[in-house]
Amino acid sequence: METSGERMAAEDHRKKLTIFANGFRIKGHGHMVPGSRVTDYANDSSAFIALTDAEVWETETGRKLASAPFMNVGRDSIEIIIPE
Repeated sequence: METSGERMAAEDHRKKLTIFANGFRIKGHGHMVPGSRVTDYANDSSAFIALTDAEVWETETGRKLASAPFMNVGRDSIEIIIPE
């Protein structure tokens, strides 16, 4: 069972990210090593970047397409990553 301290520690490693990929804007939380940069997070990922609390929007229309508690984003399709 997870304690509130463990939950807070895990949340401390979350960084809110906006990712643009293939005509989509994806917002979610990347779980990173404390003190690491978003560039390190992206470069150290395998073929996918994992996000939690993710939402996907069409960039052209602004229409929300999906939301999920967990989502993998293909690293090769990423055009821009913006930390918030």
